[in-house]
Amino acid sequence: MRLLCDEMLAGLARWLRAAGHDTALTAPGTPDPAVLARCRAENRVLISRDQSLVGEAGTALPSVLLRGEDMDEHARALADALGLDWTFAPFTRCLVDNATLRPADESDMARVPARSRALPGPFRACPCCGRVFWPGSHVRRMSATLARWRGLDVGPAAR
Repeated sequence: MRLLCDEMLAGLARWLRAAGHDTALTAPGTPDPAVLARCRAENRVLISRDQSLVGEAGTALPSVLLRGEDMDEHARALADALGLDWTFAPFTRCLVDNATLRPADESDMARVPARSRALPGPFRACPCCGRVFWPGSHVRRMSATLARWRGLDVGPAAR
């Protein structure tokens, strides 16, 4: 499943990428017709808090309208509407540019703080922006959140 978050959902896009989902993000100020055209061209599901934009998508494009600003509610709504798995492929995509991460090589590892190199890994690098990712305390905290979101009661049977 390929997703597209509108500019208001940059934080959510990072979480979806952390979960391993291919999630594009619109640039600020992108006109609605361009957003819809991108969804069509790239076969993406639109995720937005903009009722007008989701209305324009109509039934021609798959879309999810999110309400409010609570990330737990958004996680529940996406799991319910799309059957989204919050632990699909954790930490396999760059949180910044959505590229699929590759194993870190020696030059990447040289940029990891010395005390972090002793961690069990995996160590990954982004082929686009060059960022290096490793399983520090932030990954443990984020993993716990993703696991919690996966366990949310969702779907018609849970109501």
